[in-house]
Amino acid sequence: MKQSEGKDGDLKKGCIFFPTILEWPVDKEYFKKILNIQTPTENYKFALSLAFTMDEVNRNPDLLPNKSLVFEWNEDNCKSVYEWYSAIQLWRYYPNFVPNYICEEDTMCILVLTGPNWETSVTIGSYLELWKFQQVIQLTYGHFHPILSDHEKFPYLYQMAPKHTSLSLAMASVIVHFSWNWVGLVISDDDQGTQFLSYLRRELEKNTVCFAFVNMIPINMQLYISKAELYYNQIKESSTNVVIIYGDSYSTLAVSFQFLASRGLQRIWVITSQWDTTTSKRDFMLDSSHLTLAFAHHHGEISGFKNFVQTMNPIKYTEEYLARLEWMNFNCDASISNCKTLMNDSLNNSMERLVVRTFDMSFSDGIYDIYNAVYALAHTIHAMFLQQVENPTMVNGKGHDSWCLKMPPPSVCSADCGPGFRKFWQEGMAVCCFKCSPCPENEISNETNMDQCVKCPDDQYANIEQNQCMQKAVIFLSYEDTLGITLALVALCFSAFTALVLGVFVKYHDTPIMKANNRKLSYILLISLFFCFLCSFLFIGQPNSATCMLQQITFGVVFTVAVSTVLAKTVTVLLAFKITAPGTRMRNFLVSGAPNYIIAISTLIQVTICSVWLVTSPPSVNIDVHSEHGHIIIVCIKGSVTAFYCVLGYLACLAQMSFTVAFLSRNLPNTFNEAKFLTFSMLLFCSVWITFLPVYHSSKGKVMVAVEIFSILASSAGILGCIFVPKCFIILFRPARKISSKYQGKFTFQN
Repeated sequence: MKQSEGKDGDLKKGCIFFPTILEWPVDKEYFKKILNIQTPTENYKFALSLAFTMDEVNRNPDLLPNKSLVFEWNEDNCKSVYEWYSAIQLWRYYPNFVPNYICEEDTMCILVLTGPNWETSVTIGSYLELWKFQQVIQLTYGHFHPILSDHEKFPYLYQMAPKHTSLSLAMASVIVHFSWNWVGLVISDDDQGTQFLSYLRRELEKNTVCFAFVNMIPINMQLYISKAELYYNQIKESSTNVVIIYGDSYSTLAVSFQFLASRGLQRIWVITSQWDTTTSKRDFMLDSSHLTLAFAHHHGEISGFKNFVQTMNPIKYTEEYLARLEWMNFNCDASISNCKTLMNDSLNNSMERLVVRTFDMSFSDGIYDIYNAVYALAHTIHAMFLQQVENPTMVNGKGHDSWCLKMPPPSVCSADCGPGFRKFWQEGMAVCCFKCSPCPENEISNETNMDQCVKCPDDQYANIEQNQCMQKAVIFLSYEDTLGITLALVALCFSAFTALVLGVFVKYHDTPIMKANNRKLSYILLISLFFCFLCSFLFIGQPNSATCMLQQITFGVVFTVAVSTVLAKTVTVLLAFKITAPGTRMRNFLVSGAPNYIIAISTLIQVTICSVWLVTSPPSVNIDVHSEHGHIIIVCIKGSVTAFYCVLGYLACLAQMSFTVAFLSRNLPNTFNEAKFLTFSMLLFCSVWITFLPVYHSSKGKVMVAVEIFSILASSAGILGCIFVPKCFIILFRPARKISSKYQGKFTFQN
């Protein structure tokens, strides 16, 4: 076995550093004294980077003044994952260790640097969860790993290395640049490898590059050993000369390439920086390859670091020991005589050559990550100390002098009147003394010690604290309101039912019952009721000038047609039963359809009233900003209240006349006496509108509008139900019912 093979375990080791803050300056030679390089290893470079960065921070007078960053370094700082796990198990059984409890009051915060092996960071991160510090900061150096990005498992862990988000694109670009289209891939069989395979496959397929093979190396060592020969033959027998390597260099993937190295397999290797031989002094197969392309994140060279390492002046070693040290680190195959020439170099030159050859300082990601991590910690701690200085605390009466306060001690006669209050003076009080009084209703004061409050605009109101004017909510009966949409649906349903009844009457217009009830008047009444239901929609929605005028005018005219039609039907029924002598003037009046003129005359009178109303004082929109606090009520006002009651009074007269005539006809023969149904319909109509008046005047806002809509719907539905529902029942469910021949001639009108 070569000497370097004995140091493979070093690469699998993870190092842990605990930065400490001292309240005094440290000796200039402190870091040179603590760094023992008798056994320089791969991880030794991280200690050098940490020492250099801390030394640079300590020399900076503007960063952490009067304080020093230090760390301890010995062989126990770096262990394998299994050694760290065993050590943690011992710490847990240490007598002073109590999980979930802080045993020492001074231990408020802990700073930890872990790496480069991600498994070491996971082990230490899980252990730190057992200690409930007020603050834990764990920074990891080394390559980025997705497992460490789980903030639920590791809430205090931060990775200094950037993600490999562009690695697949970069590799694909290089492969295309060299016109390669046949490559192999070797990855670890884990989530990280599978994710990289997905990204790389997508980029290569865009550029018509194919995989010759994909080797997924198992993480389990025993499983790998059982298939090692298969993986080797797959690479050896493949015709590709380019192989991409991606995975953890501390896993079975490294063992796989040691196996390949022993077979002397050579290819063009496309790797990441953690596999590069310049950062790893192992007897690795990449050393003998005829071409290696290593990808690393871009970073600049750390200024002064190389000089810092070269000028380290460790403890004086004997020349014989130094020569043996170089032979061990560089696999010196020279004879003893040749190796003796190494003893002739000075100690500093030997150490410079030893350090520089052990690792390249300008290409190591871990060194740059530690450099950034220390500076991040330094700036964070510096900001914490500045915050403590800016916000001092009093302990047992000791602290800053009261004269150091930014605000002078108060000495006033009266306390300030805050927002929502105003000052007022009483007779006999000094000018400097005053009292505070709350602002009047709907007035505010948004400053301290205001003499007068400010009144809010009409479209705004004062909040509870009376220090701000709030916008008032606009209220009207809308379709978004439950009440509004309910009334609209009821009106729509009655309109549809009216249209259905009209369809039934048209379909069965030749039946005796239709001939006996004056089809023309029935059609007019149904159509007018249909529009009565529809006019309810004019009352729903935000009012404007047009809808306000149409509301009352449409309501008055359409209802006049409906009620006058009922009056015409009532007169027709009365005349049909009372006039029996043929050839008389009244019979000719009935047969000629003269009662139908009642509709035209009554409607003309109502139209005249409405026209006078529109000319003199038409309805309009009213914006009420005072009735309800915090609300603007938009309603239609009647304009001329006298005209509105004239319309209602005229409707009442027509309804009263219809009711009187129908009531007088109630005792007529009942084979089919329509007068009874007309009486009930007008009785219901009058009851609804008599009840409407007191309820309407006691309501406000959208409730008042809803009352009027309800009255329209209820009175229209009463007429529809009392007059036409019985007829529909007979037509649809009792078609065999006949009218007595005694009265057949009396019920047949000129339709």
